[in-house]
Amino acid sequence: MIRVLLADDQRLVRAGFRSILEDEDDITVVGEAADGDEAVTACRELRPDVALLDIRMPGSDGIEAARRIAADERLAGVRVVILTTFDLDDYVYGALRAGVTGFLLKDTEPEELIHAVRVAARGDALISPSVTRRLIAEFAGRIRTPKPGPRLNALTEREREVMQLVAAGLSNDEIAAHLVLSPATAKTHVSRIMTKLCVRDRAQLVVLAYESGLVRPGWLTD
Repeated sequence: MIRVLLADDQRLVRAGFRSILEDEDDITVVGEAADGDEAVTACRELRPDVALLDIRMPGSDGIEAARRIAADERLAGVRVVILTTFDLDDYVYGALRAGVTGFLLKDTEPEELIHAVRVAARGDALISPSVTRRLIAEFAGRIRTPKPGPRLNALTEREREVMQLVAAGLSNDEIAAHLVLSPATAKTHVSRIMTKLCVRDRAQLVVLAYESGLVRPGWLTD
């Protein structure tokens, strides 16, 4: 059972999301919050698998709450998904660096919301949806001078190749097909890369790939 926390200052929005999610046999909403402070407190008390946080809430917003959740070692198992719109600013890129698993449009279709919760719960960042790819490409493109660091030296050539494909938004199955590997082998490569680079999840792996210059926006389609 996937345990979900909903954080939004609008009660009707929370009620709508709860209704959609609790129709699924494998998802349950364990709590709600009306602002970022409540969301952090609820995460510490309830330890959900996924926290859906609105980006704009009174007091501490979703971004600040996400940073605090990501910084709390006790909440290492909580995956944060930000509910957002297209009118975003640079601080969203900072949220990715802080450990946000992904972004979801607030007017998303019910099946996309359900899919997003399941993807986040299993530890896969929401990098594959086209909107998230565009978001990451936009903010990564603002890194004018990539800063290669020694961290990537720990990776094998195959692991670098896999990391590039993760950054391009490919799922484990898609990476496996691209490199002619089994899905299990692709998943093992991704897990090993995250362990070597000490990153929390795939979203931070994507950010590191762009910041280090390992990939650039749109490289896979060039």
